[in-house]
Amino acid sequence: MSATAATARIANAGELAGRGMAELRELALRVAGAGLAACDVGLATEGAVAAQNDAVEIAGRAYPLAEDARVIVLGSGKATLAIAAALERRLGARVDAGAVVVRDGEDTIELERIEVLLADHPLPSERSIAGARRLAELAADARAGDLVLASFTGGSSALTSLPPPGVSGADKRRLHELLLSSGAPITEVNAVRKHVSALKGGRLAARIAPATLVNLTASDVAGDVLDAITDPTVQDGSTVADAVAILRERELWDALPDSVRDHLATPAAESPRLEREPHTVVLVTGRSACEAMVLEAERAGADARVVSTGLEGEARELGGMLAGMARAEPDGDSARTLPRVLVGCGGEATVALGGDGAFGAGGPNQEAALAAALALAEGVPIAACFLDTDGSDGGTAAAGAIVDGHTAGRATGGGLDLEAALASHRSGDALAELGDRVLTGPTQTNVNDLFVIAIGHAEGGSS
Repeated sequence: MSATAATARIANAGELAGRGMAELRELALRVAGAGLAACDVGLATEGAVAAQNDAVEIAGRAYPLAEDARVIVLGSGKATLAIAAALERRLGARVDAGAVVVRDGEDTIELERIEVLLADHPLPSERSIAGARRLAELAADARAGDLVLASFTGGSSALTSLPPPGVSGADKRRLHELLLSSGAPITEVNAVRKHVSALKGGRLAARIAPATLVNLTASDVAGDVLDAITDPTVQDGSTVADAVAILRERELWDALPDSVRDHLATPAAESPRLEREPHTVVLVTGRSACEAMVLEAERAGADARVVSTGLEGEARELGGMLAGMARAEPDGDSARTLPRVLVGCGGEATVALGGDGAFGAGGPNQEAALAAALALAEGVPIAACFLDTDGSDGGTAAAGAIVDGHTAGRATGGGLDLEAALASHRSGDALAELGDRVLTGPTQTNVNDLFVIAIGHAEGGSS
């Protein structure tokens, strides 16, 4: 079967717009939906790839293929299945082999020429190791003259996790747990994981050589840094010294399994130097999603601007800061009644877990939304939507949440303590009680997290 899911959308937009400041919510959700639709990596792949008689054309560049040359597709991540399916549609029988590793629990499809393997996220499992081994096997089988199309997207670090010799799967999983609960930005987390791996840090690219390697990916990282997006197949820009410094600065060094510390003391922990840098095509970025959101806001009759395409930081702080920024927006020409819309994106916000580092019921976008709700005084005409484009914020069934100037008051009236929900990292429970979680289902994409803030001149609907 070669069909893919329909373009992702906000499934419960009508319900969400039916409470609180209805008009501002409807506007924010409409704009956020346009941003989500612009993240469709399947469509972007179809537009970038074409088959020729003796070549494959990718983003305007032709890659010649001899008669006996093979095309192999390798990948892992939340947006990878959509890319692989699009490659089969565009290249057909020209694809000779391949495998992609995707998250279990999503709407998966069978592909005709590419294996689809299931693994786990956000923490790696034995299935993650098995999937990584399969990719390594296919990479080692590539020959000079072959064309390898690599599609590594957000989530691949957990979905394909191959420990280096001497480090067990359990110890590698523990490393992931420590990093994800530390509050470190994803660039730091990846810098460490690349040096405790048999696949990351360009090691898969080294196995693929001397075949030609082309990366097709989507950016979920602020600044679109390639070795943080598709790190198995590009040159690593970090060093073991960087990894050790991060672990010490985050006070994780002493908590590491002995095998991880021992490995970081060996030459094998350094990433290989690639003989040539592969061509990389970033199919969709947060910037392109922001441009789509601005256009949609203008179609809706609002003034719109992009606040940032590179936001990073603690989720609670970001939510409060953006709400404060919206409140400080000038009213503009009093003769005009147009709402204003602020949009933006960034790498996934972080959540620092305290105590035992247990994962709560929620995620960075839901925490940012609750923090924004607390920063909005009752009746302030603002609605704010925070959205994880993969459809699963913090591994939950919600993509994010929407709040407004009535949310905190509705919570108090219902006996909910939003501060306590934030402190215990259970934002999802509170938002579910309020009915303010944004639901999209699995989207088969993964681009930077998005936010939309709609600002009115007068208070919207009632709570």
